[in-house]
Amino acid sequence: MPPVDDHPLRYALVNELHARPFPQLSAPSHAVYLAIKEPLDAANRDRSADHAHLGDLLERHGAAQPQPDVTHYSGRIGRHTLRWESHTEFTTYLAHAPGVSARPFDPAETELFPAEWIEDAPGKRVAAVSVRIDILPEDVQALGPMLDEWFVPESLACAWVLDGSAVIAGDFRIDAAGQMRFAVFVRPEVGAGRIGRILQRLCEVETYRAMSMLGLGRARALTKRLNALDPQLSALVAGMSDESRPAEGRLDELLAISAELEGLAVNHAFRFGATGAYEAIVHQRIAALRESRFEGRQMFSEFMLRRYDPAMRTVKSAEARLRTMLERAARAGELLRTRVDVERSAQNQKLLESMDRRADLQLRLQHTVEGLSVVAISYYAVSLAGYLAYPLAARLGMSKEMMVAMLTLPVIGAVWMMVRRIRKGMGGH
Repeated sequence: MPPVDDHPLRYALVNELHARPFPQLSAPSHAVYLAIKEPLDAANRDRSADHAHLGDLLERHGAAQPQPDVTHYSGRIGRHTLRWESHTEFTTYLAHAPGVSARPFDPAETELFPAEWIEDAPGKRVAAVSVRIDILPEDVQALGPMLDEWFVPESLACAWVLDGSAVIAGDFRIDAAGQMRFAVFVRPEVGAGRIGRILQRLCEVETYRAMSMLGLGRARALTKRLNALDPQLSALVAGMSDESRPAEGRLDELLAISAELEGLAVNHAFRFGATGAYEAIVHQRIAALRESRFEGRQMFSEFMLRRYDPAMRTVKSAEARLRTMLERAARAGELLRTRVDVERSAQNQKLLESMDRRADLQLRLQHTVEGLSVVAISYYAVSLAGYLAYPLAARLGMSKEMMVAMLTLPVIGAVWMMVRRIRKGMGGH
């Protein structure tokens, strides 16, 4: 059988589907998670700096260095298993190891990522999570008081997940060590793969929540600027029927506002688009957990509905308002340009009428000049003809005056015919 000529990217694309499997871990265990993002233009960052930062962490623990240009890495650093991934705008580090400390969420567990190493990162920390994974106690009712002690009860979210396989809990607050805490209690029979999926989804919920809420600050700043531009745009639109002001002046003002709105749209397009995509991922990851209520407490989806969704609606509102103002400015611009064209047409009509009047006056003046030219030329022509005819007048016994009188009419007629022929010839050209 002859070999099949596959697309050169076929195997690479298939392998990408299996390149980032869920972590495998058992209970009890603990995990620490970190996401780092460049503050500005993160999508176009120097990714070699991300690899160098990863290499520095591996070197601290005497681990093997990753291959250049990889987008994900998995290996051992001491007793922890480390997973590193490079995403469009950020990089993530997830490390987990068996066992839990006697002190819940002991800050010593996060020392795997040293503070000075985080300070040297090519970016800023956008998410940091500590996860405690333990066996679900036989007395499930005992979880309530323990969770109230670990977390802030007012914002605590807690739910059964994956068809009652585990209980997850978190209050989405940052503790004194700069970590966000989550607790996972799994049934003894739950496998390592399912525990890994729960851990991965919790970390992704926090990461994409943080990334999506970056758009909130941009939306608030945008709203403040739109609040200043909206009255100006409204005043221009309201004053379009006022004929006391020239339309061209208002059009210049409108073009300045439109240019600023277009600039705002360009500057915010990527962040607002990313915010929408990250928001969708947050809700997808929570939906994948398949929550059910635990002891009447609010679920993660309910927490997001009350605390997170309003922020996303603010971003969408600012984006929609910007789009609406752009459309209003475009419509107003079309109307003002139409009015400017009408005013210019009226001005052109008046100019043409003025030019017609001037042409008529010039024509009349030309006819007058031509008449005077005929008289002047005729005068000189008659004088010349008289001088030529004097000898003939003497022979015929006519006086000089009589001869000039006889020559005057023919000479004037000849001059008039000559001037007329010249004018026709010029008009023909």
